[in-house]
Amino acid sequence: MVDPVLIGEILAGLMFFGVIGMLMIGFPVAFTLAGTSLLFGLAGIWLGVFDPSNLGALAGRYIGYMTNEVLVAVPLFIFMGVTLERSGIAERLLLTMGKLFGNLRGGLGISVVVVGAMLAASTGVVGATVVTMGLISLPAMLRSGYSPRLASGTICAAGTLGQIIPPSTVLIFMGDMIAGINAQVQMQKGNFAPTAVSVGDLFAGAFIPGLMLVAAYLLYIVWKAVTDPASCPATPVPASERANLGREVVTALVPPLLLIVAVLGSILGGIATPTEAASVGAVGATLLALLRGKLSLTMLREVSVATATITSMVFIILFGASVFAVVFRQMGGDNLVHEFLTGLPGGALGAMIVVMLIMFVLGFILDTFEIIFIVIPITAPVLLFLGLDPIWLGVMVGVNLQTSFLTPPFGFALFYLRGVAPNSVTTGMIYRGVIPFVALQIVVIAILLTFPRLVTWLPDLVRG
Repeated sequence: MVDPVLIGEILAGLMFFGVIGMLMIGFPVAFTLAGTSLLFGLAGIWLGVFDPSNLGALAGRYIGYMTNEVLVAVPLFIFMGVTLERSGIAERLLLTMGKLFGNLRGGLGISVVVVGAMLAASTGVVGATVVTMGLISLPAMLRSGYSPRLASGTICAAGTLGQIIPPSTVLIFMGDMIAGINAQVQMQKGNFAPTAVSVGDLFAGAFIPGLMLVAAYLLYIVWKAVTDPASCPATPVPASERANLGREVVTALVPPLLLIVAVLGSILGGIATPTEAASVGAVGATLLALLRGKLSLTMLREVSVATATITSMVFIILFGASVFAVVFRQMGGDNLVHEFLTGLPGGALGAMIVVMLIMFVLGFILDTFEIIFIVIPITAPVLLFLGLDPIWLGVMVGVNLQTSFLTPPFGFALFYLRGVAPNSVTTGMIYRGVIPFVALQIVVIAILLTFPRLVTWLPDLVRG
């Protein structure tokens, strides 16, 4: 007689690959996750390896998501980012920084990276940042004589910084999941009073890696300016515009900078929770739009609809992923993953590298939220049980998924830019342009793998 445990594990493995296959065909993500899982659940019921009463846990999970105070930060941060975009604050920031660095070779590229970092720290939404900078900066860089490859690579790389630089919405979801998983793992190991992990800890852990990526991008542009000046010429500012440049810089740079300091500073300083800081950011962005004279009922309606659309998309994926998690676990998928990862050579680090490679490949075909909702609940319990630091794990996953956003041929950031780039910039140019930045990402990942304290030092300091 065939072992029912083995049958359940086989079904769980087939379900995972079935979900991936259905997504590659093009079915909607949330319905694929839930629908495929229910089909395999029915097969499990028929074969006697799945109890349908387990699905009763879904109602409690959904209510938990809706009442989770941490997740309330997600629509608030999205509202803040969309408001800054629709009010023209992001556009003004890009144009002003371009003038500020225009007299330097590579100055426009430097300004794109700096503004990309600032938008990342005030929006947390990758697609909107890439599209905004593609519409505004790419034509200006091409008119100034920039290499299309360097221009497109810089915009794609800078636009994806919102994936890792706080207040990334990805980090919010991942921090909430890892906090719960870590508490369960520590109890299994006999530690009934573990140090709690919060979203604020993950924000603090991602701060230094985010700055490392910004520094790496800037150094590359400076190197190109020195070794290949024709690819990134200077764009001198006319004397008539230079006279008022100081005032422009102050009025364009200081308000969003103060907003970033208020939001991130309150989180890292322990003054406010991410949800409280998100509400400050949403109100602050609305006030900035009001001061610029851009606030209107029409704009507020557009921002609210965009916020509701993005938030609904993310949460419906989360609900679908919950069905997948329940069916996968109850059919023995957890045991399958545990046996696979613990049997790998290299111990915890070897298992971590394999999981990172799997996530990197999945990043070619799945969105970031889809990956973390599917893979983190499956693999994080094993990795944390093997002794990995939860904050380090979360930040490494974030940087890794940002790299997959950039990697040809399926990186999402490449498609975002392709949608707004002129016909003179070919897809091949965009692909070749991002390769140096992908290499820089891999170098940063290798550094973080070698020196985990670069991630864990600041959270430890914030905790006191």
